[in-house]
Amino acid sequence: MLDSKSSKSQMKKIILLCMLVYTIRGNAQTLPDSILQTFPGIEWQELSQPWQRGWDTAKLRELRRFTIDSTYITGFLIICNGKILASFGDTAEISLSASVRKSILSILFGPFVENGKINLYKTLAQLNFSDKGGLLPLEKEATIYDLMTSRAGIFRESGNPVGDEILIAPQRGSKKPGSFFLYNNWGFNAAGTIFEIETGLNIFDAVDSMLAKPLQMQDWKREKQTKRGDTTNTVLPTYSMHMSTRDMARIGYVMLRKGKWKDRQIISEQWIKQITGPVTSYKEIMQYEPRTKLIPRMGKGYPVQGLGYGFTWWIWDPAINKDSYQGAYTAWGYRGQFITVLPKLDVVVAIKTKDIYQRITTWEHYSRFLELMIAAKTDQRN
Repeated sequence: MLDSKSSKSQMKKIILLCMLVYTIRGNAQTLPDSILQTFPGIEWQELSQPWQRGWDTAKLRELRRFTIDSTYITGFLIICNGKILASFGDTAEISLSASVRKSILSILFGPFVENGKINLYKTLAQLNFSDKGGLLPLEKEATIYDLMTSRAGIFRESGNPVGDEILIAPQRGSKKPGSFFLYNNWGFNAAGTIFEIETGLNIFDAVDSMLAKPLQMQDWKREKQTKRGDTTNTVLPTYSMHMSTRDMARIGYVMLRKGKWKDRQIISEQWIKQITGPVTSYKEIMQYEPRTKLIPRMGKGYPVQGLGYGFTWWIWDPAINKDSYQGAYTAWGYRGQFITVLPKLDVVVAIKTKDIYQRITTWEHYSRFLELMIAAKTDQRN
């Protein structure tokens, strides 16, 4: 039998343990990220009792109602602390991810840049790279880095001249590579072709082995991935990617976790930091007068909430955006495809607007979606 002193000591331990459990349950949102973070297995788990993490469920219902009444979104997932905070539509349905493909390509570049197989600062001349009709001498000075940051100064039409700014491009040969931002699909298609030449890998095979399998994507199908585009004036195809909303959320989540997935570093933390850092500021983007007069089209309207541009990722310009948008970035595709990472809230948003319906979820609608979601976070701590 325990003596009286031992019994009292044991009772104190039990009381302290109960108090600790109560504190954890009642104040989960104040715990450090390392405790709150989790990863999905085959399926995403639901976040139980989101109000304990500082989320207003009534306002989340308002967000869902806004989605139904005011957008053409066909599926969304909001992931908080690695679990589903809110969802809508068919998140397993596979459809075109449009320009989200460019942001995914930037992830693939990482290991090959770091092992020296790809040199971002090689010029097109050094790569002996060209296209139908050739390139101007000045254009050949553009580097892979210039292509991926949309500053190559090569103003050619691509095989898919939809969703870019070719209509407001300056005259060819008028801008030195690296000196001017213009969002142009030709440059991104060139970067994709160069990736395949330098690595010896097909882009879709690289996605399959480097991302789909390690991240346990539920709906990714290698056979659904095809290259396309009008090859009348270019030999560079568009590496279209067809993905589901919930698999896009996995891409966003590995980005949020700085390249780590469970106990494995899929992509280096340094590379994630590099591709999501600002290269072109919002101020510089808006200094180009034809852009300020651009009629909103293709789901891209200006100004766009202080967005700058990085390495194929749109960046909430840190000089303008604070609070919930601090450190935030997004992949953004034609008609309304988004993977948005909000580190301050420990949140990933994945959105699809199915392309076959020929409808557009505009940036204006999406920014309102984000505003409503952020308004539902009553406690800004994770």
